[in-house]
Amino acid sequence: MRAQVKTRHKKKAQTEFFFDYSLLFIVLFLLGFGLVMIYSASSYEAFQSYQDTTYYMKKQLLAIIIGMVMMGVVANIPYHFWERFALLGYLVSMALVPLVKTPLGVKSHGASRWIRIPGLGLNLQPAEVGKLCLILFLAVMVCKMGKNVRTLKGFLIMLLLPLPVVLEIYIITKNLSSAIIIMAISVLMVFVASPDYKKFIVMGVLVVAAAALVVFLATSSTANAVEGEEVNFRFGRITAWLDPESDSQGTGFQTLQGLYAIGSGGIWGKGLGQSMQKLNFLPEAQNDMIFSIICEELGLFGAVAIIVMFIMLLWRMMVIANNASDLFGAMLVVGVMGHIAVQAILNIAVVTNTIPNTGISLPFISYGGSSVMFLLIEIGLVLSVAKGIQLKEL
Repeated sequence: MRAQVKTRHKKKAQTEFFFDYSLLFIVLFLLGFGLVMIYSASSYEAFQSYQDTTYYMKKQLLAIIIGMVMMGVVANIPYHFWERFALLGYLVSMALVPLVKTPLGVKSHGASRWIRIPGLGLNLQPAEVGKLCLILFLAVMVCKMGKNVRTLKGFLIMLLLPLPVVLEIYIITKNLSSAIIIMAISVLMVFVASPDYKKFIVMGVLVVAAAALVVFLATSSTANAVEGEEVNFRFGRITAWLDPESDSQGTGFQTLQGLYAIGSGGIWGKGLGQSMQKLNFLPEAQNDMIFSIICEELGLFGAVAIIVMFIMLLWRMMVIANNASDLFGAMLVVGVMGHIAVQAILNIAVVTNTIPNTGISLPFISYGGSSVMFLLIEIGLVLSVAKGIQLKEL
């Protein structure tokens, strides 16, 4: 009788799996905080444009609700189910990008980067689909290549795989920031799968050298002789980064207004809702520059608190990746972790003028339906991987 009871207890223990409530709480906190800051940053502009102070917040809330439903569905499906759709997702992500140039495409602020979703009042950004599909596809390829990924040939193949999507996004949509993020995610996943530091050191040196050359060309006298609207636009961003006051009413305007917001916030901030820069001074206050409003209203304290929350989120993902039941699950989590880390770091770097200005949203906080929906789907994948971890293994 005792033997039967022990057997039942043993079977029960084997069926108990891990669920990361800490990860879920951090995500929910960031989403809630994001809604508050979107309302605070956008209410003035929303009233002027739509006679509704909650316009942007309501659209973001709808995207969050849809994303939460998707996250719940994905979290309860074994993550290996998606393995069979990796190649299809890769091809679909490439097929969606050209649609921005069709009647389905939506143009905003001079950029064609979205596709209209009939009936929902939301727009889909193909670049966000590309980020998710590349994470899934590269995770599958790492598992299929096995130890061959550590060879020079395997290393080059893994870096070449995302290039078609990266080039397509940059050439068709002119979305340099998304192209950089997708490439950075790919490099991070390959780095984790092939921890050969020499290749990455060489690649890092080449990237730094190329960046230095671009900066030199942008600041040299030959820059004026360069023809091409796109090149001149990028060079203008670089010169505005080095000296925002040189074009304070043009390319450097957004950067300067963002820095004014950060500086005026001090340590404790002016108080929630008390920002002055959001009153039509700071462009895209609820989007790419929302971190500036956080600094102005909540000060250095609020900014550091948000950074700490992102660090905690990444740490929880690292725990899940280290304890994943197989390589495929670990690589999925690494890809999601890389996506959130790279995007958060680049957004804060842009807002603080550490790097040239380019449109990058702050994960879970900035206004953007496509971004938050696909981030929540990625979190669903992470939770699915976490559920595959047996408690006795932790």
